[in-house]
Parts: sequence; C-alpha cells; structure tokens
Amino acid sequence: MIRDTVIKEWYDRNKGNDGNSVAKILDVEYAHFVLENGDDFYVTRYGLPFIEHIMPDNFWTDKSWFERNSERLSGTSSIYKVITKEVDGVNRHIVIKWNRMGQDIPGAGEDEELVTAEFNSPFEEFSLVMGLRDEISRHSGNVFIQKPLAIYVPSEPIELDRTGRREYKMRLKIEAHKEIELDMTRSYAVIYEWIDGIDAVQAFDKKIFDEEQMRLLTLDAEREMKKEGFLVRDNKPDHIIVDPIEDKGVRTDSNGNVIYGLIDFELLERTPKKDLEIKKTKRKDYLKRQRDRFSLKMPDDFHPHLHHVNFLGVDYVYGKVESTKGKLWVVGKDTHLFDYFLPERWRVMPKTKISVFSEMYHVITKDNIHLVWKISNVGLQPDMDPFKKDEEKILAYGYNSPFEEVSLAVELHRKGIASIYPRAIYMSGNKTNISENLFDSSRYGSHSEYKTPDGEPILENNRHYMIIWGYWNGPDEKLAAKDGDYYEGIDALRAYKQGIITRAEYIDLLQATRLKLAAVNIEDLNLRGNHILISFDSDHKLVTDRKGNPEIRICNFEFLKRNEKSHMSI
Repeated sequence: MIRDTVIKEWYDRNKGNDGNSVAKILDVEYAHFVLENGDDFYVTRYGLPFIEHIMPDNFWTDKSWFERNSERLSGTSSIYKVITKEVDGVNRHIVIKWNRMGQDIPGAGEDEELVTAEFNSPFEEFSLVMGLRDEISRHSGNVFIQKPLAIYVPSEPIELDRTGRREYKMRLKIEAHKEIELDMTRSYAVIYEWIDGIDAVQAFDKKIFDEEQMRLLTLDAEREMKKEGFLVRDNKPDHIIVDPIEDKGVRTDSNGNVIYGLIDFELLERTPKKDLEIKKTKRKDYLKRQRDRFSLKMPDDFHPHLHHVNFLGVDYVYGKVESTKGKLWVVGKDTHLFDYFLPERWRVMPKTKISVFSEMYHVITKDNIHLVWKISNVGLQPDMDPFKKDEEKILAYGYNSPFEEVSLAVELHRKGIASIYPRAIYMSGNKTNISENLFDSSRYGSHSEYKTPDGEPILENNRHYMIIWGYWNGPDEKLAAKDGDYYEGIDALRAYKQGIITRAEYIDLLQATRLKLAAVNIEDLNLRGNHILISFDSDHKLVTDRKGNPEIRICNFEFLKRNEKSHMSI
C-alpha cells in the first residue's frame, strides 16, 4: 500500500509509463525507474522534487562532466561530491557513495565496536536513515540528518573478486532482502543531498574548535541518536557537519547549542530497545485494526495498486505482490492491514509444523504477529475410498477453495458459532503442476465467474494458495482492548490423547459441534476432533460458554458444506 503522499502523487501521474513503478522495501517507498540501458534507479520522497537533476545521466554516466564537476571526499569509501547539470537554470550539489555491503570493515580487528558490525545494504541504510530523520525531527531543534535521495544500481555486472565482497556475507544480505532481489555482481550507490559546511575535524584543524569541544560534540551526537533509539558503530567527528561563521565560531540555536548535521550511515543500526518498541507499536496497531476490519467504512479512494473486492460475501483488500509476482487478498476493508501479510513478513520466518495431516505452520512474523498458514488442497482429489458411503460423499464434494473456507469461517462467526479468524489468502508467484490422476477441476469451474480487478481468475490451477489464519490466543476484541492474558487453544483430539478430557467428554464435544453446525445448515463431511478447539485462560481454567459447557471453536473448513437453506447473512 502506498502511504507516502509524494510517492502516491508521482505514481498517479506516471503509472502509465513503461519502466515506472512503486517499490516498497524495508518500509520505505520508492519511485522505481528502469532506465533505457537497464539501470535501476530508486528515488525517495526527498529526491522526487528534483528528479531530473539526480538522474544518472545528469551527473554520473556523462564521464567528462563527472570528472570536471566532482570532488572525491576523504574517507575509506568511494564517495564524491558532485554538481549536477543545470535543469531550468539550476544546479544541485549532491553526494554519491558506493555501498560496501558484503565487504570487510577496515580496522574491524582492532576495534571492539566493529568486530560484530556489518555494512548496511543501501536499502537497509535508507530505511534506518528515514527512521532516524523522523525521530530527530520530532524531538531535536539543533540536529538534522542528511536527506537520502536515491539508490542507483547500474546494470553492468562486475566480477565478484573485483567488488571486494565476501560471498558468504553477500548471501546473508540476499537472504535478508526478500522484498527485493539483491545482485551479488552489481554495484549499488546511495545518493544524498550535500550539506553545506565543514566536518568537526576540519573545524578543529581550522582552530574553530579545540579538542575538548570536538570530543563533546561527538558525544552529544552519539547521545542524541541513542535517545532516539539509534547508534553508529564508528561514531566519529568526521560524521558531524557544522556551519562556520566568519570570526564567530559556528552557527548555534537561541540556547547556544551548536547546530549540526549528521552524515555517513553505512554502519547505522537500531538499539535493541528501539527494535522492541517498533514491534510493540506495530502489534498494537495490528490488533486494533483486526478488531475493526469489517466495521470500517470503505474508503472512497483506495491506494492505486490496491482494490476492494467481495467474493462469496466476504470483503477483501486485494493487490499484487511485487516481490514474488503473487497475489494477496486480505480479509476486511482496512488497506493498512495489507502490508502485514506480504509474504516477506511471514513466509521467510522460522516456522513450526503443527499438523500431521496437512502443510500447516505456526510462525511469528517480522512484526511480532502470531499466524498460522496452511497450503490449500484446492485442486486435489481427497484421498478417500469411493466404496465407503461417507467417504464417497467427500469425494463427490471435493476440497473447498480458500475463498470458500474463509467465507464459511466468516459466516459461522456472524451466526454466533466461534471459529478461528481468517486473515488473508496468498497465491504464490511460482507455478506448480498437479498430476492428472490427482486433479479435481470442480472448484475452478464453480469459481470461473470470479475475477480479480485485473480480469484474471481468482483460482488458477497451476498455483499454490495459502490461507493465513490468526493464531488462536484470544478473541480479537479482548486483545485489542488489552494485549496479554492469552488463551491457550488445544484441539479436542489432542486434549483427549493427553488426558485433559475423557472419552465421553470428547464424544460430547463432537456431537455438540454437529448440532451447532446443523442449526445453521452446515455440515462437516469429515468431522474429527482436530477440527475443533477448546481453550484455557491464563489461569489454566477451561473457557466455557453461557451454559457452562466448553466453548467450541471451529478450526478446520476444508470439508464444511452448506446445505440448501444456508446462506451468507453479511
């Protein structure tokens, strides 16, 4: 979802142009250009206002211009101050620095602070800088952060031994960047605005500062960043820019504090405390939005790459997933929830298999959200015996599609029958094939009328579909009001096997489930104890309904079948 107003306005003006798109990488939105020569150019909200100045052919790819109008700056990296060509009679002064991800850090063996440090990728660097800028601008009047303008990626490959990168380090970076495919053989440059002034070391050399003033200013910069939850492993006076005033020292604010800017963020990182705060904030936002996902008024103006759709009585926010070329349907009307279910937030995280019968996994996402994702069996013939009456019925019916499963879960909930919460449906970008003797075409036929806003079928027979469910640890309303005091769910079959309930209680739960479903004209064609959950609260007490019976929560929808009288009452 495009949240950045500047990026959104650019996209609205340029979405018809070939090679232009929006990329969201590590929570930063970019205007993405694929240039005529194949170079990639990612421009931030700060670079868009003077995009023509910072296009590579206006300062870099014209080598004669670059040689005449650039100055190599001090330091161990390849960094240059450049004057761009004129646009509308105006030049811009910028800084281009070639990123060193995957390289060894000079002097790391001699400095304790650098032993475990790694150079940021350009996208990590910009994400961190954006976060630091936001915090500093809210709380500090005398400190400012250099503006990140763009990331430039020339298409021409370079042999790995010429990049200075360690292959194992680059592989770790590549694994950490699921939203974009980093290329081990391409160079990456970050482009920043130029800040007028001199660094603190130059101020010392010019006798504007004495050694103690320089030391104190460096400590102040470190303190300001840590106060906002950030630190730089190689904090140096070279990274502090001050504005000298002739015969008057340097510029200060009304309280006499030195006004200074901070530059060089290839070793910037968040403090552990800041990381925890961000996860808590995101989780709190997520829980409230899930509680209200259906009650929101549908916005008049959806974000350009998201759409409201309704299938089988359920509202979704639909969009394509650029990182995998897949598709995503997020249950409800809240566009802000879309980002939480992008596959790079959950699919790459460590997972725990929680079913012996299906591909079902528990995962904690990058936003500290507990989810369960399951590969849908749609398109497969159930492994049932046609000569057994009950199994013959299942064979004739087939597996529900993911959209039918979600629809049934929503219907049950709205008819007062507790069920686990459906969160999203994800269609993978990778193609897959099902053997003819295993293939069931029924759902592709019954769903043929349902199309995405792009005119494509919602069910494609050569794709995997994954249904994402909320991990059951309490009602949405309860967790949104106060996150904590979690419930623990256990399926009835496991509860019986572990001696938590008796055989008689187990049979009673199955019978109660049949009756509840029958009351709303729904049947589970293959009802088993692991299709229902019972819950215990934080005091290990069984959660009961109004009549004092164990609260039953439906957790499997593969073979739920609506009888003729059943309908969605949304």
